[in-house]
Amino acid sequence: MAEQQDTRVAAIAVRSPQTGPMVELREARAQADGGIEGDVPSNPQRGVSFISLPQWHSTMQELGGARLPWHTRRANILVDADSLAAWIGRTVRVGDVEVSITAETRPCELMDRFLPGLRAALARDCRGGVHGRVVRGGVIRVGDAVTLQDACPA
Repeated sequence: MAEQQDTRVAAIAVRSPQTGPMVELREARAQADGGIEGDVPSNPQRGVSFISLPQWHSTMQELGGARLPWHTRRANILVDADSLAAWIGRTVRVGDVEVSITAETRPCELMDRFLPGLRAALARDCRGGVHGRVVRGGVIRVGDAVTLQDACPA
């Protein structure tokens, strides 16, 4: 059973190699058991990552009103959901794509290079986002609805 929410894709980005700049896109193609085309390859269990827009804004406010772009976190998809913790262990449908959310994304030491304290601030309340395996590929576009499905397929 799907849960309808008013959650939408706010932005999409792909990573460049060796901590290079992120590239924002209006749409992206995700490959089953892969990731987003043009993104740095990763383990299929971490094929796509999501981060919450409201949580990113809260984190920036807590860190003195910093104005870092959301993709500083190096996530692929920014969504307007309040929290992503409930997504873990569920399947998320976004555009044509289904992603089995496998885990919380733990922020690394790179975050503190961008802004001291960012790593610790993102480590609370699933603010670093979540990641998962693409189980059905397709196209994701800015503005697409995001729907939580039942538990992830085995």
